[in-house]
Amino acid sequence: MSLAKRIIPCLDVRGGRVVKGVNFVGLQDAGDPVEIARRYNDEGADEIVLLDITASHEKRGTMIEIVKNIAKNVFIPFSVGGGISSVEDMSALLNAGCDKISINSSAIRNPNLIDEGAKRFGSQCIIVAVDAKMIAPHSWHIYINGGRVDTGKNMIDWVREACDRGAGEILLTSMDADGTKNGYDKAMIESLASFVRVPIIASGGAGNMDDFVNVFKYGADAALAASVFHYREIEICALKAYLQKMGISVRI
Repeated sequence: MSLAKRIIPCLDVRGGRVVKGVNFVGLQDAGDPVEIARRYNDEGADEIVLLDITASHEKRGTMIEIVKNIAKNVFIPFSVGGGISSVEDMSALLNAGCDKISINSSAIRNPNLIDEGAKRFGSQCIIVAVDAKMIAPHSWHIYINGGRVDTGKNMIDWVREACDRGAGEILLTSMDADGTKNGYDKAMIESLASFVRVPIIASGGAGNMDDFVNVFKYGADAALAASVFHYREIEICALKAYLQKMGISVRI
């Protein structure tokens, strides 16, 4: 039997509030992160991802107090990313109550951070987040600082390296699909699923329940979404019932 697929709401946080935009811009307020996390815990989400989306750009650390408050209110695994640049930062967040660390810009600037985090806390704690934009058919560049800076790095090469260094999961965001609700990026996900041996969390583009069915067919192990859950366009329990009806293994 295949492993159950995971449904993961994402809380993009700026200034202590959950926000959501389209293609990484036009951010709108979506609520209090602790209240929203508690709701997802109660509604049957498998995990939660909290991303401090301006921490790297503003050159500051992640919000420890929000992490502590979420940890007191949820009983499902949750991951934290944004502004994490050392194993000490990782340790502080894990001690504050999160289960996994997501690194993105800092991993690009210092790839050894992946090795160090995996060695100290175990690969299962280390998610490498990848924000990528298509530059040519079947070719993508990695962006950092909340999608502001094109690194010129090839996505597939970077994901291979990240996995070799000890990444336990890849959180793959299509900047082209982000917030559009036109479906997940099929070509991008399939390109990684063909060789990546760690779980792929697909992000960017969820608009309806069939988009979730499709993303698992493309090869994703988990589907991450934000606005469709924040604004109750899709209820998680209804989504899981639909996925099960469509023959996809999920935890009910």
